[in-house]
Amino acid sequence: MEKQLSEKLPRVEVVDALRGFAVMAILLVHSLEHFIFPVYPVDQPAWLNILNDGVFNVTFTLLAGKSYAIFALLFGFTFYIQSANQQCKGKDFGYRFLWRLLLLVAFATLNAAFFPAGDVLLLFSVVGIVLFVVRKWSDCAILVTAILFLLQPVEWYHYVVGLFDPSHTLPDWGVGAMYKEVAEYTKEGNLWEFLGKNMTFGQKASLYWALGAGRFWQTAGLFLMGLYIGRKQLFVTSEKHTRFWVKALIISAISFAPLFQLKELIMASDSELIRQTAGTAFDMWQKFAFTFVLVASFVLLYQRDRFRNFVSNLRYYGRMSLTNYITQSIAGAIIYFPFGLYLAPYCGYTLSLLVGFVLFLLQVQFCKWWLKGHKQGPLESLWHKWTWMYSKKLRNSGQELHMLYGREEKAKSNLSFPLFRIGTDSCFPSFPNIIKRISVQDYNQLFLPSI
Repeated sequence: MEKQLSEKLPRVEVVDALRGFAVMAILLVHSLEHFIFPVYPVDQPAWLNILNDGVFNVTFTLLAGKSYAIFALLFGFTFYIQSANQQCKGKDFGYRFLWRLLLLVAFATLNAAFFPAGDVLLLFSVVGIVLFVVRKWSDCAILVTAILFLLQPVEWYHYVVGLFDPSHTLPDWGVGAMYKEVAEYTKEGNLWEFLGKNMTFGQKASLYWALGAGRFWQTAGLFLMGLYIGRKQLFVTSEKHTRFWVKALIISAISFAPLFQLKELIMASDSELIRQTAGTAFDMWQKFAFTFVLVASFVLLYQRDRFRNFVSNLRYYGRMSLTNYITQSIAGAIIYFPFGLYLAPYCGYTLSLLVGFVLFLLQVQFCKWWLKGHKQGPLESLWHKWTWMYSKKLRNSGQELHMLYGREEKAKSNLSFPLFRIGTDSCFPSFPNIIKRISVQDYNQLFLPSI
């Protein structure tokens, strides 16, 4: 039996909290990597080297490649919310979304200026076009397409061709040479050269790396999976959906171990072609499996008061995900790079993780302070305003339901009629010609986009 929507305050928060977890995990991984600036201390004590190795292995095993995947999953989910909002008004959000992706390129450029060859926002801007293409497809077609993308079809094409043609080679994107050049101009410490080349050459290196690492296809698949999850309302707390996440947790947990071992075996092959094709595919699969271990675990645990209170700060962090993602890159560059404090040669993995965690705590405090007086983060608000520029948004007099999927807050409203509980048997008795009855199945029509 579906629970009443009005009783789902913990569920409504889970998307923001999950997004906050993803951005926090991205920050911790990037801090260990010195934001793609691999300069570390030398001649450290043996015990510290052991500790650093342990910190690196645990952090990367748990978070690397999974945090970005959660971020991508929720990107597709957010598209569903925004598209559904406009659809209930009789509008097609698709073309406005294309404009929104173009705006994201501007934010990607800002982030890339401080993050050499490591930005994912440009990748999201490019791959996000797939959401425009499939926006009117059926649920089944979207799920099938998502699975096809996640299977890494290009890698398997090259693998099969290589079986019949031993001379077959993969395209050489020159990523290794590009990253070497990025490291060289970063070490020089010239701020303006650093910023300029990052926004051009660095972005090129990042996209080419994503092509070779299987990220393009996986990102497209994750976008569609997020869209599918939104359509099926799987983040809504109900007995049925709880059973789904339990099954997802069991299946993904069982799948992860063999996929990881197969990936390790394939990566040990002497054939570079096999490592770059089948190895890449299995690497993406094992990361996808563990991503769903994390997502399913988080969703299920969030239903418990103790866990929800423990991670409550992630809600604020997730509501300002774009602002936090970009500002952490700026802060990381200032902390680690030669044009700034240049702490990279003094920070091993353990200390770098602590630096990332302190930066996270500082960002959380800023988010809590900022959101006391604003509905959105500064960059989120800017993105929202630019998205809807030159658009006349229809507003019923005094009416503004701001029950966004992923928000705990209830918007202030000047409704002149009583608002009853939303559920399978509830209604708006004084809301003529707009809504007579609303069920959990079409609750998303009340949500308004906020980012």
